[in-house]
Amino acid sequence: MRTAVVILNWNTKDYLRKFLPMLLNSLEGLDAGVVVADNGSTDGSVEMMASEFPSVQLVPLDKNYGFTGGYNRALEAVDAEFFVLLNSDVEVPEGWLEPLVSWMDEHPECGACGPKILSYNHRDTFEYAGAAGGFIDKYGFPFCRGRVLKWFEKDEGQYDSPTDVLWVSGAAMMVRRRVWRRLGGLDERFFAHMEEIDLCWRMQLEGWNVTVVPASHVYHTLPNNSPGKLRLNYRNNLLLLDNNLAKTFALRGLRRPLCRARSVIFRRKLLDGFSGIVYLCSGKWSFFKAVVTAHGEYRKLRRKPSTADVEAFRGRGYEVKGIYPKFMIPRALLRRPLK
Repeated sequence: MRTAVVILNWNTKDYLRKFLPMLLNSLEGLDAGVVVADNGSTDGSVEMMASEFPSVQLVPLDKNYGFTGGYNRALEAVDAEFFVLLNSDVEVPEGWLEPLVSWMDEHPECGACGPKILSYNHRDTFEYAGAAGGFIDKYGFPFCRGRVLKWFEKDEGQYDSPTDVLWVSGAAMMVRRRVWRRLGGLDERFFAHMEEIDLCWRMQLEGWNVTVVPASHVYHTLPNNSPGKLRLNYRNNLLLLDNNLAKTFALRGLRRPLCRARSVIFRRKLLDGFSGIVYLCSGKWSFFKAVVTAHGEYRKLRRKPSTADVEAFRGRGYEVKGIYPKFMIPRALLRRPLK
């Protein structure tokens, strides 16, 4: 198959049963197939797949390796020109795949692309995880066209032009196999959350574009917030900046890129600390603890980039797109969309 749609499942048997039939129908007549990789589920997912979807290729893993480790292992077993990472809780309509394949065929400089992602429960509204393509602001806070913090825009066609962005959501993302393998897949230190932002940023540092293709759209269920997810987001956001920010400053030709990156990360830590104090004052002890734990885990997991690694990106003649030069949160609180 030319395109492999790969779902990484962990204890989401009911989502597979609900959304897989629509996905399989949408691929009829196309040079595409579905692979389900199971991340050590204990809810009977493997047994259900064998009995109800015997024609779907199943890649069973021996334990839960997270989003990062699960996909890295699963895609080693898949032979296709394009990989589509698709969450098990995504509903796809007819015709969702063709615009993504066409875009990659017509734009060989594109390393990854993704559809417009709408809310499953509020179908005229953008959803949380990717909306109409992702950016980060000057302090590394991720946001999307159509969604900043918990403010969601209605889809009124305002983002219906293909646009190069910093990242597209791992909930529904098409990647060239050769780019995936050249970059070594996902950074497994992340485990889950923001790993696709890191991958897309690393693509851009190597000269590939990342594009949202709104001619394609899918529907994604809304996430539930928890202290565990908050911990991963705070930790991984700092790892994300460590991996990529100094190299981006060097690519721009700025002096002392490592010092500039350390300064941004220090200020970001201060902002994280302020948010932790807000959680504490609001009586959300578990969320406060999640912020503190995240920073401790970051210190253990970080890999300080070397001067030589950073300087190797100087003067390459291209740029990283999708970094908003201001602080986005005040703009979001005023409900001013990014145009």
